[in-house]
Amino acid sequence: MSRYSQKPLEFTSLETVSLHARGGKVTTALFAQPLPPGNGASRLLDSMPRLLAADSLRAVVDALVQARRGGRAIVWGLGGHVIKCGLATTLAGLMRRGYATAFAMNGAAAIHDFEIALAGHTSEDVEAVLPDGSFGSAEETGRDMNRALLDARTQGIGAGEAYGAALDRLADPRFASDSLLLEAWRANVPVTVHIAVGSDTPHTHPLANGEAIGYATHHDFRLFCSILRGLDEGGVYVNVGSAVVLPEVFLKAVSSVRNLGHPLARFTTVNFDFLQHYRPKANVVDRPHSKAGGKGYSITGHHEIMIPLLAAILADREP
Repeated sequence: MSRYSQKPLEFTSLETVSLHARGGKVTTALFAQPLPPGNGASRLLDSMPRLLAADSLRAVVDALVQARRGGRAIVWGLGGHVIKCGLATTLAGLMRRGYATAFAMNGAAAIHDFEIALAGHTSEDVEAVLPDGSFGSAEETGRDMNRALLDARTQGIGAGEAYGAALDRLADPRFASDSLLLEAWRANVPVTVHIAVGSDTPHTHPLANGEAIGYATHHDFRLFCSILRGLDEGGVYVNVGSAVVLPEVFLKAVSSVRNLGHPLARFTTVNFDFLQHYRPKANVVDRPHSKAGGKGYSITGHHEIMIPLLAAILADREP
């Protein structure tokens, strides 16, 4: 029995709105279109100065190419803005070319991707709907994502796999190929989702279940640890647009893998963001390589420019 006089608020009577009627500021018509091999982007990289960030970008490209050739893990950690700015198609293209062997998402990235699959749009106008309390109350998003997590517990799987399986049934065929969750699930490429309870809109839905959320995301943390073993001796971890959650998850996973006796050394880490924050710099770029070899890089720029550029260069490097 709790000693507190305040009791948790019940969400059973919370009113929802239709995702389809709600709309969104981002639609699939705005998504990136990946370039094919032979596009000339590699020559653009060759033309850049051999200094500073340009040389860092060369090193990242070389590390990704070598990891692919050597069969090492290439893991992408994704914040919500990466999906919201139309890069799911670019990332799926990298996956199909062998430049992504697994993805890790924070809760926001999974939500935006899930909504794209269901309705072809995401990113509601927060300022317009926050005053009346309807922000984050899309029925389909909350209902279907929470049902997927309830299924995850029953099936013994994690959040990422459960979301992919749900979208295989629920996605609008017009938008299915624009969903990274679904494209990865269909390609049998692991996706882990790392949920901070209370930070995501589905947590206010009447179907939200703390036990299911906790089970599914903890399962994915342990799966993420297993995946990171493949970074040893030449793998690459790329953090894009997560300033807090995924850098913290990554560092704990690195420590857990090593604690359990698995070697994890001489790999590459990269942080892409339009601002360089403390946690990605410390937890992704610097700390994992202490006494372990390897190298970390920080590359600053807008996701919607830097990731398509990287993907185009990698495509152009293919034989």
